[in-house]
Amino acid sequence: MTQEAEGVAKEGAVKEGLAKEGVCRESQTNSAPLFRRTPRLDYPSSDQQRQVLRDYFTTSFDAYTRLFDCLTCEEAFFVKPISLRHPLIFYFGHTATFFINKMLLARLVDSRLDERLESIFAVGVDEMSWDDLDDRHYDWPSVDEVRTYRARLRETVLDIIDYAPLTAPITWQHPWWSIIMGIEHERIHLETSSVLIRQHQLKYVQALSGWEPWQSSGNAPENQLIPVAGGAITLGKDRQSPIYGWDNEYGTHSANVEPFSASQYLVSNGEFLVFVEAGGYRNQHFWTEEGKKWLNFTKRMQPEFWRKKPQGWHLRLMTEEIPMPWNWPVEVNYLEAKAFCNWKASETGLPIRLPTEDEWNLLHKQSGLPANDPETGRWPANLHRDYGASSCPVDRFAHGEFFDIVGNVWQWSETPIYPFEGFEVHPYYDDFTMPTFDGQHNLMLGGSWVSCGNEAQLSSRYAFRRHFFQHAGFRYISSNANLDAPSSHYETDQLMSEYAEFHYGDQYFGVQNFPTALVEHLKPFLQGRPTRKALDLGCATGRASFELARYFDDVTGVDFSARFINLGVQLAREGVLRYALCDEGELQLYKTRSLVELGLDHVKAPLFIQGDACNLKPLLTDYDLIFAANLIDRLYEPSRFLTEVHKRIVPGGLLMIASPYTWLEEHTPRSAWIGGYKKDGESYTTLDGLKDRLGAHFRLLAEPVQVPFVIRETSHKFQHSLSEMTVWERLSDNA
Repeated sequence: MTQEAEGVAKEGAVKEGLAKEGVCRESQTNSAPLFRRTPRLDYPSSDQQRQVLRDYFTTSFDAYTRLFDCLTCEEAFFVKPISLRHPLIFYFGHTATFFINKMLLARLVDSRLDERLESIFAVGVDEMSWDDLDDRHYDWPSVDEVRTYRARLRETVLDIIDYAPLTAPITWQHPWWSIIMGIEHERIHLETSSVLIRQHQLKYVQALSGWEPWQSSGNAPENQLIPVAGGAITLGKDRQSPIYGWDNEYGTHSANVEPFSASQYLVSNGEFLVFVEAGGYRNQHFWTEEGKKWLNFTKRMQPEFWRKKPQGWHLRLMTEEIPMPWNWPVEVNYLEAKAFCNWKASETGLPIRLPTEDEWNLLHKQSGLPANDPETGRWPANLHRDYGASSCPVDRFAHGEFFDIVGNVWQWSETPIYPFEGFEVHPYYDDFTMPTFDGQHNLMLGGSWVSCGNEAQLSSRYAFRRHFFQHAGFRYISSNANLDAPSSHYETDQLMSEYAEFHYGDQYFGVQNFPTALVEHLKPFLQGRPTRKALDLGCATGRASFELARYFDDVTGVDFSARFINLGVQLAREGVLRYALCDEGELQLYKTRSLVELGLDHVKAPLFIQGDACNLKPLLTDYDLIFAANLIDRLYEPSRFLTEVHKRIVPGGLLMIASPYTWLEEHTPRSAWIGGYKKDGESYTTLDGLKDRLGAHFRLLAEPVQVPFVIRETSHKFQHSLSEMTVWERLSDNA
């Protein structure tokens, strides 16, 4: 008896087991789910929650273990299915190691099971580019070693589920979240490993009971475009949801989607054949620049899983090749799908392309499909291996006027994955999503025949590199709407990130945000004065510019550094700023700040321009306020600035200067300091220098105020400083 069979018998779960799981029977009427769905995590009874998680873990873990029974020999574990991925022995051990790594972080275990194996299997799953070949030598363990290791891990997890303290509900912060994370991670690999097995040589694979493919096929139906009414969509998983989610699912995103038309069916093998026979792989006119590079690298002339034989086209399934089922969906990467759309556009004269994430979700919303797994019965879609271990005809599962809104194969989208507003990285798995926020990983939507658990949830968001092969196809749409890819960029430069946190981040040690504090101190001086125009000199990343926009009709932020200004421009344009902070060593924390969150979404966006405070452009004049925070001791000619700044301010206008007076020769030559030295044998402060240089055109309105600020360098290192703030009134020219 296999370990899976032993586990199922022992727990009495899914009695008829995985032997029947997924067999395609058109007349199947059994309404019980054949494979556990992702469970609720808020059962009031801890005993009930333990049993649900025990069943979910064992059915997932044992199904993955058994998947590798389709390999015919030990050699099959150690020969790479494709050159850009590890051999299957890595994936066999990786998912077990993942459990240990995450449970160590959650302190559910205090030691490793096997340090050598866990060092081998910890990382290295995702190919980082299609031409990034990794030839490092790995001292792989034997298959029996890995089987033994997996068995030990299974017992370790079950021991925790059965006996570790448990309080409900299991939330994002709960230590047991790591267990659900491990299960859902293994379910992802149930799918990705099935793809690698599908790419393996036929001599290395054999049929597997419970993984029988769909049996029916026929001619491809004629596809047509069906209108879809525009509408509003709101995406993002609620943090109070009792169902597990990956970090990229949380947060919020809303959009109004313009009307479009969508293909009734997924693109079938038969429909894609026309593109192949029309020379689609030879005519690079239809391909993006990235697609052309991929074509030149791979010499591809047809889809990955198509086989040209003397007797005609065949399709490679997981463990066999069958005569081409023309009415099944074609399975391609994004680059191929995009080329097909470009070709289709040239043939029809219509603006044909792939749908965006927003458009796909609107299509789903209007289909009437449920948002989550039904708790009993099969999905009305080819998901979870409910009907078979392969794709099926594209006209089998109707969802309103359309077919296969979800299921059958993943559907490529035009949208590179990006973070929703409020995104946070989970500390147990900080590299799940972040490496994909690079503009090079496009979202795939809807799931495939083997997608299960979290993958089958409407809220799930999975993205792969555009050359990546999965059980993935596509449907096309026709739309005149502009394609504006949401920003996925996170600022990672240390100085930029520190200033982003300084201006927009958290408060530390009870010290108020510095730009905000300065504007608060300035407010009383604005009473009864004109507030037409303000200039924020040395604006850095721009927080004071936004704060001043609460009170002034027009605000301009100027800084010498274009890099600094760019963050302010990004926030003004997109309403969101994302940056990565040093935690310790190479570890990072990821932050998102929005204008809405800061209460600045209603203000008129400042204008940001690059400029030199000691040599301002002529147009920067006629201001009611010039705001110069932590600037004066960073200028190369501070005296020039101070003696000429009055020309930029209207009579009765204000000049605010704040500075910690940290004079450094790397910024200002010693001869140019305006204070902080002995003059005629007496101490000459920067305030003295300000009075001497501003006195002819300004009067000091109040005594200086010390305003504290904190700059965060790492989670354990901060700079605490005091900036002296002075407010000056511009005198009339006749004074």
